Amino acid sequence: MKVSGSRYQTKMIAITREVSPSMSECELTHLPRVEIDIGIARSQHREYQKILTEIGCKVLTLPAEPDLPDSVFIEDTAVVLDELALITRPGAESRRPETHSVAQILQQYRKLAFIEEPGTLDGGDVLHIGETLFVGLSERSNTQGIDQLARIVAPHGYRVEGVELRGCLHLKSGVSVIAPDRLLINPAWIETSYFKDMDLIEVDENEPHAASALYVAGSLIYRTSYPRTRHRIEERDITPRIIDFSEFAKAEGGLTCCSLIFT
Repeated sequence: MKVSGSRYQTKMIAITREVSPSMSECELTHLPRVEIDIGIARSQHREYQKILTEIGCKVLTLPAEPDLPDSVFIEDTAVVLDELALITRPGAESRRPETHSVAQILQQYRKLAFIEEPGTLDGGDVLHIGETLFVGLSERSNTQGIDQLARIVAPHGYRVEGVELRGCLHLKSGVSVIAPDRLLINPAWIETSYFKDMDLIEVDENEPHAASALYVAGSLIYRTSYPRTRHRIEERDITPRIIDFSEFAKAEGGLTCCSLIFT
């Protein structure tokens, strides 16, 4: 397996995977299928990788998987904690082969654990805040998978809390970290009461998909598509780095989806 990396030696590592030429055949749950421009998607992905490098990540890039349309959304294949890396069992059967190459690279950095049948778990459903892993009870992550996760992480001092979803694919479709102790959330999709101890910024009601953002190394990456919600973020003295991620949105992908980031 060939892995390319940036020439910078940093403490933050971001594992990404190149865009599959078959991305237009991706799994879809809540959106109608529209054509994805693979050339534009690759350009947007390169900009994403560039920003990660600029904010201090060493970017490691797995090659494209022509037969795995969703494989650019590498976040769903693993949950990386300081103590271990959990290899998931994605809820969409077509995505399960994506985990093999991810396990190969993560074993260089962490001890591995695995979600096993009949459990399913997508990494996009796991929101890590302090010692709590909030996990979306979605169409992709079932109770057996969440129970396995809880048993695996409990010896390391983590607790797992299930979160009911409505209308969105993953938990992090509807809520994401945008600064320490601050979340961006769509209350129409996720009850705010799960996060009552956090400072919450609600998305503009006309921008329901606007809750997906990527906070890493003290920087926030955000999409061009949601100016009203962006204004709410900036009113809280947060200045995000803006990126066009339109082709990935067609595949129900968000900004956290395209990387696995850890120290």
